[in-house]
Amino acid sequence: MQQTRIEQGTAYYLKFITAYPTIFDLACASEQDVLNNWQGLGYYSRARNLHFTAKHIVNELNGEFPSTYAEIIKLKGIGSYTAAAIASFAFDECRAVVDGNVYRFLSRLFDVGTPIDSTQGKKEFQLLADSLIENAKPALHNQAMMEMGSLICAPKPSCEICPVNLHCIALKNKTVEDRPVKSKKTKVRDRYFHYIIYVSNKKTIITQRTEKDIWQKLYQFPLIESTHSNAPTHLEDIIESSSEPIKHILSHQHIYAVFHRVHEIPKKLNADWLIIDRDCIQDYPLPRIIDRYLK
Repeated sequence: MQQTRIEQGTAYYLKFITAYPTIFDLACASEQDVLNNWQGLGYYSRARNLHFTAKHIVNELNGEFPSTYAEIIKLKGIGSYTAAAIASFAFDECRAVVDGNVYRFLSRLFDVGTPIDSTQGKKEFQLLADSLIENAKPALHNQAMMEMGSLICAPKPSCEICPVNLHCIALKNKTVEDRPVKSKKTKVRDRYFHYIIYVSNKKTIITQRTEKDIWQKLYQFPLIESTHSNAPTHLEDIIESSSEPIKHILSHQHIYAVFHRVHEIPKKLNADWLIIDRDCIQDYPLPRIIDRYLK
């Protein structure tokens, strides 16, 4: 839910807890099943970490989820924000959560110019958040802080109805639009994917992404990555048809994918290629861009 709209994520959440009603069910599931149930959400490393941590809790902690921030943060895939959220909401521990909404609210309320994406900024805002929660009810306070940033102190703020506008230093100094400050600009790179779809006798070929890259452990058609959207020259003679480039936007990358249909399966197969029934492809976890093409 941190990176996905609630209305989109809710269906996945309900499907996930139906498939895995307890941590034991999740631990016993195969990674492929977990990725299948996650398919379409993106951020697949989170699914793999969730699965790994479920197995760790079942096998090493007797199925008991840790109840303190200090222990929760040791779990794979859980950072300071998630650990603070779990500790405060589930176990009433006095730990302040600092997400994008809280960064924005605090940077305006106290008119802090330290970049929120710097090491110093992260420490400064965490200390500030910790100082405010000291005498509060942790869950209620954290919920209020996140809602302030989400509903009132949004990117386009509603200062006139803000319940703390009399205390807002950025409003007084007329620097609301300048907060929060970010120091780094993310470089976005373009990538050009050419998927080769072999089709013969209702069979096709897929392969699993195993390298440390996007969509790790998901399945795809054989892929050739190039520097442009034109078909690889050595395949031009066997390509029957090609799709228009399909654009897929990730946080740091823009993927341009072209799907090329080839009406024959080569006699010599790569070692990592898997021949499957064409109708069974949805049994495998697929990147969203391939799922879109198939539909």
